[in-house]
Amino acid sequence: MDKEKLIRKFDHQSPIYEARRKRQTEREWRKTLIGCAKGNVLEVAVGAGANFCFYPKDVEVTAVDFSGAMLSKAKESAAASHVRATFMESDIESISFPDNAFDTIVSTLSFCGYENPVRMLEAFSRWCKPDGQILLMEHGLSSNRLIGGAQKLVDPIFRRAVGCHLDRNMIAIFQQSPIQIRRMERYMLSTIHLVWASPIKNGR
Repeated sequence: MDKEKLIRKFDHQSPIYEARRKRQTEREWRKTLIGCAKGNVLEVAVGAGANFCFYPKDVEVTAVDFSGAMLSKAKESAAASHVRATFMESDIESISFPDNAFDTIVSTLSFCGYENPVRMLEAFSRWCKPDGQILLMEHGLSSNRLIGGAQKLVDPIFRRAVGCHLDRNMIAIFQQSPIQIRRMERYMLSTIHLVWASPIKNGR
């Protein structure tokens, strides 16, 4: 999908994401994962800022999203949660940060949209400090054959309507990437993955 068209799609969806944030959708999962963040944090595809109320108060967050409308909602969330944050309107797939720049990198429900998710995890591993952590909450292909088959069947329609894929094989993506999984929890017939990981650097 054309990137500009995709950005407009998410701009239009920003009120829906804001409503989900206020309802605290996925509250327990986000609380469990985001509460582990520390230090200098990079949050990619921050959306409407659903994670801000779960961050420890001593972190500093660099929040990136390609949707200006989403960032406006996220700024409101950060202010309400008293989280120190800097916001960047940019496509995370086309920018870069210095190696070893962040103590924590956070992604929640963003890998469904990347053109090359393995490449994104390679970038996370570079940007994360050697003793840092990568925190992921992602949805993907179910371990249940019937549900997985249905996900594959409706994926083209869902991609056009919403802007993301339903049938990403997250386990395969993790295995192909330079991250070491320290802990993983799976929910809803393995359609939801919570991951605590470390970067794998050259020579390690």
